[in-house]
Amino acid sequence: MLKSRFTALLLVIVAAPVWAVDVASLYTAQVPLDPEEDNPRAAAYEMALVDVLLRVSGTELANDPEMIELLFPEPAAYIVQYRPGDDDTLWVSFDGDAIERVLRQAGKTVWGSDRPLTLVWLAVDWGQGEREVVGADDPVRSRDEARSIDRNRLLRQRVLDVAERRGLPVAFPLLDTIDLQNLSFSDIWGGFDDALIGASERYEADAILVGRIRPASAMRNRWSFYLGGEERSWTGEPELVINFVADLLAAEFAISGNAVAETVELAVSGISSVESFASVENMLTKMTVVERFSIVEVDGDRVQFRVTAVGGVDRLRRALRFNGLIEQNDEDSLGFDSFEQDLEFFYSPEGASRNGL
Repeated sequence: MLKSRFTALLLVIVAAPVWAVDVASLYTAQVPLDPEEDNPRAAAYEMALVDVLLRVSGTELANDPEMIELLFPEPAAYIVQYRPGDDDTLWVSFDGDAIERVLRQAGKTVWGSDRPLTLVWLAVDWGQGEREVVGADDPVRSRDEARSIDRNRLLRQRVLDVAERRGLPVAFPLLDTIDLQNLSFSDIWGGFDDALIGASERYEADAILVGRIRPASAMRNRWSFYLGGEERSWTGEPELVINFVADLLAAEFAISGNAVAETVELAVSGISSVESFASVENMLTKMTVVERFSIVEVDGDRVQFRVTAVGGVDRLRRALRFNGLIEQNDEDSLGFDSFEQDLEFFYSPEGASRNGL
């Protein structure tokens, strides 16, 4: 790793609207245990490893069996625990640190556990005047309406299954009184996405995925995806689109094993207690982008860290934002004259609490 430049960041405690979700199950998988295989357990280990690599490195590596065999000739060597599951399955847990080391040494992409949360709005036209929005839970219905509950549940589960396989945090709206006051089926179906984005603010998600689905029609499903002020549009089935979202986010936030490390001077203001200091240290420790850090100076409520950030200042900036920080440009506020680029961030204790820091 090379030290390419010094960059100053300033963090001050205020509220911030951006959150990340820590995905704890990246290195576990539950796969079929086929008794007809010559070595059922070994075959299950290989299948589980592919599932894990899909989450942490993406589709390119997961779809390359020759490269997987080259990098991980003995999948069993990376297993820390396994146990039988229901219905002839095997639950497997891998050594995440060891797998990450192999991937980085080979120059492969690694996507860490702190991942953006996507809020999913699904408007479904079932035909014959039946239109619904799929929520996080099924409402109380009469027996005659049970079919509607079942088909909504199945559609929601299709999204959740693919999202889980890709390690993508997703949430559905509550569709409570607040949602119903702010948004209607027609707003979603008609593409009035300003209203939809406004209604989404209460969920504090990083990204919004909007699906407009008509199962009984030859018309293709329409999707809109919002992230960082940008919009993308797709057509297709839910499984395809969730994979699109996962690939896009991985390309944005994952770090290549070839990424150069930069030394960043990070100034954190507003550290007025032992708890807030521990929160900041814990945040830096958990970030995949942070290779190491040390304290350079303490001055009142201001602590200056020296951080080695894999992928450089841009990757660190994204990681900080997705841990409850918001960027603010104020070139005169830092007082660092010797740095090539000055960045100012705001740190939210509420954001730290939400992320378990």
